[in-house]
Amino acid sequence: MQVTIGCAAGVAAAFRAPVGGVLFALEEVTSWWRSQLLWRVFFTSAVVAVVVRTAMSWCAHGNCGHFGSGGFIIWDISGGQDDYSFYELWPMAMLGIIGGLLGALFNQLTLYLSSYRRNVLHKKGDRVKIIEACLVSLITSVLSFGLPLLTTCTPCPDPVRYPDIVCPRPSKHYGNYVTFHCSSENQYNDLATIFFNTPDDAIRNLFSTKTVHEYSAQSLFIFMVMFYLLAVITYGIAVPSGQFVPGIMIGATYGRLVGMLVVSLYKKDDIDEGTYALLGAASFLGGSMRMTVSLCVIMVEITNNLNLLPLIMLVLLISKAVGDIFNMGFYEQQAHLRGIPLLESTPKRFMRKLSARDALRANKVVNFSRIAQVSHIVAVLCSNNHNGFPVIEELPNGQTLVIGLILRSYLLVLLQSKADFQDTPIAGDDRGRVTIRYSATDFVKPVSSKGLSINDIHLTPQELEMYLDLKPFVNPSPYMVPEDMSLTKVYNLFRQLGLRHVLVVPRPSRLTGLITRKDLLLPEVLEETSTELSSTRVRYKAYKMPLLEKNFFPHH
Repeated sequence: MQVTIGCAAGVAAAFRAPVGGVLFALEEVTSWWRSQLLWRVFFTSAVVAVVVRTAMSWCAHGNCGHFGSGGFIIWDISGGQDDYSFYELWPMAMLGIIGGLLGALFNQLTLYLSSYRRNVLHKKGDRVKIIEACLVSLITSVLSFGLPLLTTCTPCPDPVRYPDIVCPRPSKHYGNYVTFHCSSENQYNDLATIFFNTPDDAIRNLFSTKTVHEYSAQSLFIFMVMFYLLAVITYGIAVPSGQFVPGIMIGATYGRLVGMLVVSLYKKDDIDEGTYALLGAASFLGGSMRMTVSLCVIMVEITNNLNLLPLIMLVLLISKAVGDIFNMGFYEQQAHLRGIPLLESTPKRFMRKLSARDALRANKVVNFSRIAQVSHIVAVLCSNNHNGFPVIEELPNGQTLVIGLILRSYLLVLLQSKADFQDTPIAGDDRGRVTIRYSATDFVKPVSSKGLSINDIHLTPQELEMYLDLKPFVNPSPYMVPEDMSLTKVYNLFRQLGLRHVLVVPRPSRLTGLITRKDLLLPEVLEETSTELSSTRVRYKAYKMPLLEKNFFPHH
């Protein structure tokens, strides 16, 4: 939950898009969305928006650098192209195809390079990481300053036709029409206009409206190729670096190229190159990240142009469809590379032919008997990193019965407290009964397992020979599925309920009853049943639960 809320707050603060941050957390970060998480994410994003707005208003007249400039909208293109013709839909659809192809290629290249760094390069020590970061920084600096030197300067626009354009810009100001290594005072370097700016200003330049022929096709192509390759090799080095802003710059560059082609082809004054730059940025992000709704809202919020919403939706759908043909999204690939168990939205097609039995591992399941020896529990916790363990009990007829599931954190607390150790391996049935009595356990201070590992627990040889009755501490109703259930249904259970464990049992043959939705909508019957059990549960918790209830049982 904290990670999801943090991601939403980060997007809301970085791009000043609070609604986009909420949708980003919904679409990309979490695989289990619930109403409780929704209002927390929404509240956090709203607080972030208010704080950012207050800070910007406070810095508007002060010396806060770039933070106080630009208002709440980062790249405002509301004064650009407001309408489009049917013939422009074809080049806009082409932008979606280009974005899907380049985004899929970007994901594949970063996956190969990240895998090489993770498995080979970064295992050689921290010195290699530092050398790699310095080398990438050196290459970036040389290209950023060297390429504009090789570019010829461009004459400034006609001041009579474009009276609002300041060309060239004074050296102390950032923005469009930057002069660099130009022989004449009435010239500017279009490639330096992109390089010699902060990423925020560089994107604003590419998105700028009513700046026809500001960039040459050669300069845009050189920058796109160079920045694309630098973005590939930069992601994954030992420095904080993201993919969102580089993706916007790459997409805006080739989008502006397509816009220049459309302007020269149709020769209409109402076609703006900045509009195509925005659509190009959306297409590359859609082809790389494979987001749709959240990315669409983010692009609208940061550009303040609601008229472009249908076009942004068009290029996002096309780029995502094209990219999905080749590989997964950027975040999904990186999550799988790092071993994060992030489930995709839909199960694989081959799972329809498999059952829950087929997903079981070849090795035997690790479980505990109801009465387990302390030494055995310690050995199991040291030999694996499982988070939950089934607890079984042997019946008098020789059959085994699953009585529940116990978490690793529960076992760590029991081992650390040592209050429930017993000398004999006899089931303490009286411990599970609801009686009003007290023992030394009732006065044990609750112990938390936060940051606790098995290596932090020290037991004497006498304590290792003792036993634990696990029945009072198990979850008696874990999620269970029959062994012949379709693996697709099991997958959907994990995805939609946010499960971590599912017990696979033989198909039961005895029917107890059937519950429908209407049965859950009879409050008088359920309330009466709940009232009969409430006093019993309160007394039981007062007797046995102070050790664990405060820290863990809310998860049940």
